[in-house]
Amino acid sequence: MIKVPTLAECMAEGRTPEILFWVGCAGSFDERAKKITKAFVKLLDNAKVDFAVLGAEESCSGDPAKRAGNEFLFQMQAMTNIEVMNAYEVKKIVTTCPHCFNTLKNEYPELGGTFEVIHHTQLLRDLLDEGKMTIEEGTFKGKRITYHDPCYLGRANNIYEAPRELIQKLDAELVEMKSCKSRGLCCGAGGAQMFKEPEQGNKDINIERTEQALETKPDIIAAGCPFCNTMLSDGVKNKEKEDSLPVLDLAEMIATAKDL
Repeated sequence: MIKVPTLAECMAEGRTPEILFWVGCAGSFDERAKKITKAFVKLLDNAKVDFAVLGAEESCSGDPAKRAGNEFLFQMQAMTNIEVMNAYEVKKIVTTCPHCFNTLKNEYPELGGTFEVIHHTQLLRDLLDEGKMTIEEGTFKGKRITYHDPCYLGRANNIYEAPRELIQKLDAELVEMKSCKSRGLCCGAGGAQMFKEPEQGNKDINIERTEQALETKPDIIAAGCPFCNTMLSDGVKNKEKEDSLPVLDLAEMIATAKDL
């Protein structure tokens, strides 16, 4: 059992951790996303990264409120978080959720919250490149893995290579979907669509995206976002392939390769 310190506990001990791990609502409350959180924490602990979480002091980043058009609620949530993080003198934040990543990185500065924000795939890549973490080769060797670009990581923030570099470090075969990188297709959850039923149409977006993934004949669908993970998992269930085609976050894949 890993004991994850909170910033309040660190402050009481008179120390400031290097990195704040922003867990996010999905990573805190969604049963599937909690597994991603646990895998990432195991990796951070294994690599001896000096990190802490806000714990009960962390509130929603405000992304869903802002995307749904409630700017007032967003600013209330953001200001509360900024005041807490500024009080702890937070400098660097890592998050497993591209929605939190985009909001903290690009929308908090104008409200007084200026932080260095990185996505967990970037941190994991850096830890591997710097030799602070190693991967046991073989677990995913020869596996066909297709990677879905989260909108808020890829097109919104131009981060395409870090996740793909991780797949290559796993010694797996990366097979791209026909819509990838800057031409990627949304999973259907962005813009607060995660929390409502889709409008009438010929096909749900997550089904279309899952079909694109299936065209690559993958052994695994890799994701870097808890929202995308949910939508693609639902798509795989719709195709009745949930027993044979796992949808995994890159942190889970690396933790598996390390046998953590």
